[in-house]
Amino acid sequence: MSTITQNPKSKSFETRLFVNGKFVEASDGGKFPLSSPATGEKFTEVSEATEDDTNAAVAAAKAAFPAWSALSPKERGLYLKKLGVLITESHDELAELEALSMGRPVSAYFESRVAANDLDHYSEAGYQVLGTSSVNNPGFVNMTLRQPYGVVAGIIPWNVPLLFLISKSAPALMAGNTVVIKSSEKAPLTSAKVATLIEKVGFPPGVFNIISGHGHISGSVLSHHMDVRVAAAKSNLKNVFLELGGKSPAIIFPDCNLDKAVQQTKFSIQFNSGQACMANSRIYVHESIADTFLEKFQMAFVVESGDPLLPDTNHGPQADEIQFNQIQRYIQEGKKVAKMSLGGEPSKHKNGYFVQPTVFVNTPENATIMKEEIFGPVVSINIFSTEDEVVAKANNTEYGLYAAVYTKDISCAMRMAKKLEAGSVGVNCTSPTNFPDMPFGGYKASGIGREGWNSSLGNFLETKSVMVQLDDE
Repeated sequence: MSTITQNPKSKSFETRLFVNGKFVEASDGGKFPLSSPATGEKFTEVSEATEDDTNAAVAAAKAAFPAWSALSPKERGLYLKKLGVLITESHDELAELEALSMGRPVSAYFESRVAANDLDHYSEAGYQVLGTSSVNNPGFVNMTLRQPYGVVAGIIPWNVPLLFLISKSAPALMAGNTVVIKSSEKAPLTSAKVATLIEKVGFPPGVFNIISGHGHISGSVLSHHMDVRVAAAKSNLKNVFLELGGKSPAIIFPDCNLDKAVQQTKFSIQFNSGQACMANSRIYVHESIADTFLEKFQMAFVVESGDPLLPDTNHGPQADEIQFNQIQRYIQEGKKVAKMSLGGEPSKHKNGYFVQPTVFVNTPENATIMKEEIFGPVVSINIFSTEDEVVAKANNTEYGLYAAVYTKDISCAMRMAKKLEAGSVGVNCTSPTNFPDMPFGGYKASGIGREGWNSSLGNFLETKSVMVQLDDE
């Protein structure tokens, strides 16, 4: 058994709230502890936003909205472009903060580059916001205007927090809205670091606010606040855009490139220790190649787990004890109904929340581990014989975020792509393969709305019809 002793390069980091352009402690001095998932040891405390703090952030955003929305797209874009440069320069520190707070190996960290790319894109996308016009009605010239909502609240998850922070806030800001972001209590450090960069860029006070805390306090205030116009909640009939969970299937036909299918489906479920909403946690393999696929899959599923701060670690711990215990419960449930062909052994590490990659085979379709999102490195591999059979199995879920098909038969691939109930379908590729110019979102319980470079700006804009009646000559 090994003991992990972490030695981060950064000995101090920001843990305060960023409200109205200033870093402040929680108004009641409250903090919550943050422990390393690799060691289980507490290493810092983070400010816990109160209801008053959250209200103050919304008030600051509301006050900043008129001036910010009045700027030209070019003027707003300059702030976003500068922030992208600073995020790129901060890659190593952001990677380390993610490793410390939720166990993401620094060797696999790429979110800073994606975030910077998003900021660079949106910094120049503002002039794409155009209305329409109509002269179809005699005596009138009519038009539509696209205008920002006002205050946008973003409540981001912990598995890829920087990516979500920027992918939500950048289009909202570019559209002319002001923003309040609540980071996850599991992974607040990269969000707080970004707040230091926002301050360095010089965003006008109140335009971009970042707070930390728990959902039942600050998250609840944001989702119910009457001055928040885009978020997830009731009260003033807010516009809601949600990216939720998944139980993504990958379907392997006998004519596929088998080695490629093995490597990519293995990476999908191991990526971020299985903590990805679109991970292919269900794999269906044609009966004629099932034994070969399983043998190759298990041989490929070799990981080097350990301290996520080390460059040779490719498999980190689960984000915290709650996640670890939940995954262990699912594994125990799986053992009752299916054969475990890989995994189950105790971690080689004395401390931390490490889960070895786990493979179940021939799992009943109605089993809990086939129906519920595990959010860990656990995959079920089942067999099929016909297209209709596997489509029925793949769609027999309340989720519909991502699906994958491996075949060299383009007709088969397109038939499957049309039939699968998922917002994204990969053909001879699987999650996390995704592209910014394609809409991303889910069917059924996997979300509401679509995001992406060609979709997100519109999510943060109201449409107003203007009718102009002309005087008779």
